[in-house]
Amino acid sequence: MSKSTLIVIDQPPYGAWAGREALDMAFSLAAFDQRVSLLFMGAGVNWLRKSQETSEIEQKSVEKNLSAAPVFGVEKLYADAAACDQYSLFPESMIAGVVITESSSELIRQHSHTAFAG
Repeated sequence: MSKSTLIVIDQPPYGAWAGREALDMAFSLAAFDQRVSLLFMGAGVNWLRKSQETSEIEQKSVEKNLSAAPVFGVEKLYADAAACDQYSLFPESMIAGVVITESSSELIRQHSHTAFAG
């Protein structure tokens, strides 16, 4: 197995900075040619909703940040299937390029390093 890092984001996209810091970490690793992917679990799957309206909370939508992930070299964006069900997030309401995974624990085992946001 070649070395790779999986960063797990289980925090909602707004209200705390842990998820944004995890995204910055992923971009930094990728910028140095490190293999990195993101796994969104729990409330973190809400990062993946497209067309988020954030004007009332006076924050920028995370959608633009995530759309830059491939440009920065992030290999994959994964979503935990059970969390998607829990938060009523369906493939058609997600940003492009998300892979839904039924087995997050297996995905974690496939990576040599795992970091958790928060």
